[in-house]
Amino acid sequence: MNEQTVLPTELQTHWSEVANTFQWKKKWDHLQTGNFFDVNVEWFKGASLNITENCLDRHLPHRRNKKALIFEPNNPTETALHISYNELYERVSKMANVLREQGVKKGDRVCIYLPMIPELAVSILACARIGAIHSVVFAGFSASAVAARINDCECKMVITSDGGYRGNKTIDLKGIIDEALVNCPSVTSVLVSKRTNTEI
Repeated sequence: MNEQTVLPTELQTHWSEVANTFQWKKKWDHLQTGNFFDVNVEWFKGASLNITENCLDRHLPHRRNKKALIFEPNNPTETALHISYNELYERVSKMANVLREQGVKKGDRVCIYLPMIPELAVSILACARIGAIHSVVFAGFSASAVAARINDCECKMVITSDGGYRGNKTIDLKGIIDEALVNCPSVTSVLVSKRTNTEI
């Protein structure tokens, strides 16, 4: 069957109302087009948005000082961080500028090999902000596992930290990346966040 399949009016109304809660650079020409039988369906055709503007910017007028991110560290004696929407917006904007200065552009791939720290969220959002594709790799994988993932998507950059904590152990994340990069010719730069303050 090749007939055009359109959502019922009530569903179109529903999804249009949901979509209108987002901030769009350009509204859609058609909410939904295509054929469900051939699994050839497109949504919001002709529309354009930046997801980070919806995560951050649209909240600034009314929620700028409200908490956007709470970081509870591994060590109970370490102070928790409460990051507002405005602070997160500023961090993401700065990181996006750093990525651009390092030559990362729309469509480039960035491997993010970070522990569960605020810089992880900031890096993901900064990549999305400029249209770079991020590949988050669990910060605990071996050098060979990281290298395989970097090479699979031909990452241009790696974002990591000097180390990470797991229980009472310290993981040498930068050392793992150094070992991985011996076999990763596509990587041109590595950004390192300070976490454990170990020598790198």
